[in-house]
Amino acid sequence: MSEPTPRRAAVTGIGVIAPNGLSTDAFWKATREGISVLGRITREGCDHLPLRVAGEVRAFEPATAVEERFLVQTDRFTHFAMAAADSALEDARLGQSATDEAPFSVGVVTAAGSGGGEFGQRELQQLWGKGSRFVGPYQSIAWFYAASTGQISIRRGFKGPCSVVAADEAGGLDALAHAARAVRRGTDVIVAGSTEAPLAPYSMVCQLGYPELSTEGDPDRAYRPFTSAACGFVPAEGGAMLVVEDEDTARERGAAVRAVVAGHAATFTGASCWEASREGLARAIDGALAEAGCAPEEVDVVFADALGVPDADRAEALAIADALGRHGRRVPVTAPKTGIGRGYCAAPVLDAAAAVLAMEYGVIPPTPNIFDICHDLDLVTTRARAAELRTALVLSRGLMGSNSALVLRRGATGAP
Repeated sequence: MSEPTPRRAAVTGIGVIAPNGLSTDAFWKATREGISVLGRITREGCDHLPLRVAGEVRAFEPATAVEERFLVQTDRFTHFAMAAADSALEDARLGQSATDEAPFSVGVVTAAGSGGGEFGQRELQQLWGKGSRFVGPYQSIAWFYAASTGQISIRRGFKGPCSVVAADEAGGLDALAHAARAVRRGTDVIVAGSTEAPLAPYSMVCQLGYPELSTEGDPDRAYRPFTSAACGFVPAEGGAMLVVEDEDTARERGAAVRAVVAGHAATFTGASCWEASREGLARAIDGALAEAGCAPEEVDVVFADALGVPDADRAEALAIADALGRHGRRVPVTAPKTGIGRGYCAAPVLDAAAAVLAMEYGVIPPTPNIFDICHDLDLVTTRARAAELRTALVLSRGLMGSNSALVLRRGATGAP
């Protein structure tokens, strides 16, 4: 009696709400063209802070994406998550009727770093300005980093495995890996990803303690990793949600398999210990490649963490070389996030979405605002580069010391 074929986790849907686009198509077009949308922060109450540049999501109207009964009990980061989840499910052709038939077969996994800072700040202002009778009942849940998982599952009626990953910025990749493992263990569909909204005054003040944060006021110079002018990173809001499901099930219902989540590994090397992150990130890459059954020379593109701190950039460049050997100095590397900012847990999920799209279209998007590379990397700059892409490696590190690597394999040939 032959053993059953192992289940493979496929990406079948992508939903994006990002500074450079409120849809996957808009995000990909701007990313492929290398358009930078970094700008001076315009949010009320932030003009006196030393953090002056960020990637803001503009023109997003929560009321057009989320019903009023959910809107009043959720923060901006959850509004992003619900809107992106809707888009991802529509992209995967999983309508409400399809999921209603088997609600226990669909779960949700998200990662979040900043939580609902804007909602929390508003309620605290009400408390101290007007009194406790003016604080609503949803203060207890809207700020919570697990709110997006809860609200997506409640709103859509999903009763499968639901969880939240708290693992620093790299948690975005860990959430996708968690989703893939749930699918391999038997869950049919997981909606996974991360969105962040860290640009409320309270949230921004909390970030000022990060020495890696850029306080440069010129948007063209504020976030320039792998250059001699690197001065830290700028934050961003928004994010992405992906539909991850069993490949065979997806094909049976006629869904396009856009990519396969092939391998993942994570390590921990300590907060701001960037020299040590070289070994930690290299080990994560080794582990992800091993799980994927992928040789180093099979990697066609690397989506870099690109922190923008000289020691961290150097460690990442060396980690790529350590893990990929000679191929590490030849493989194309890109960091599209330099055009939209680093959205904490959402940043690597946006990179994963871009990696899937890059493999579909055979195009490596460029790294905006980068010209004078001072590391031994084949960094794609200025304009997109056409290439045959079968395997993408996505990297992420967190300010608190987490390191994560994810291997994606191309699904169906060609663009959808």
